Amino acid sequence: MSRPARLGVGVVSAGRVGAVMGAALARAGHAVVAASGVSRDSIRRAEELLPGVPLLPPDEVVSKADLVLLALPDDALSGMVRGLAATGSLRPGQIVVHTSGAYGVEVLQPAADQGALPLALHPVMTFTGRAEDLERLVACSVGITAADDDEAAWNVGEALVVEMGSEPVRVPSASRPAYHTALAYAANNLMTLVADSADLLRQSGVATPERLLGPLLSAALDNSLRHGDRALTGPVARGDAGTVRKHLQVLRDNAPEMLPAYRELARRTASRAVASGLLRGDLAPDVFQAIDEERE
Repeated sequence: MSRPARLGVGVVSAGRVGAVMGAALARAGHAVVAASGVSRDSIRRAEELLPGVPLLPPDEVVSKADLVLLALPDDALSGMVRGLAATGSLRPGQIVVHTSGAYGVEVLQPAADQGALPLALHPVMTFTGRAEDLERLVACSVGITAADDDEAAWNVGEALVVEMGSEPVRVPSASRPAYHTALAYAANNLMTLVADSADLLRQSGVATPERLLGPLLSAALDNSLRHGDRALTGPVARGDAGTVRKHLQVLRDNAPEMLPAYRELARRTASRAVASGLLRGDLAPDVFQAIDEERE
């Protein structure tokens, strides 16, 4: 895989993702020539991760760059691309990259119409916007999308990802919505589950729930990735309907807002346990009845 030439990178904007990816490209030997950012947090991130890089309006950032990195919220991306195209700041030969997981390259069509090479590079990780994200980026995968028939563009995307130290994974445009749904379903809901569990432990008198949850959840994640449904454990998979009823009573008494999520996840777990042969057929009806009874 050939290495892209040294590029002048423009970052729009210096949020959690943009500042870190800009710093990763700089570490790979490219030059961040400008960035945009107006909030106090964006200015701080730029000072820490992109020292000496001038902060300019987006159109001026783009006009200076060989590689434009659009690290914007999903809902802001389309409007920004159209606006940049309208200002004439895009030009033929530029590489225009967005970091959204939800979109392929179709959202960059106004840039492609002006001769730019469109790419989507979505790092499969969560960002804090701090320096430690650079090391996490090395260990993560990046979902790459280019025009389906443009092998050269796919190769450019893969080369950029490898330069940052990450693992490139090709995601066709048509698969992008399902790809992003799967990742958000796992990562975002996991954070909510962990926070809810920690809150319930604190209510029960555990002062440091993180010390309990860290090893437990790390092992559960590792086992799940290694063994799939065969790694399922707990009362639902074992068929302990009585314990499921006790859990539901605890939640009714202490955290009723968690009841709907517990029921739905328990039902999904039971269905997967039945399909994988872990939950015995003679015990499954009692488990499903326990999950669904006394619904408020």
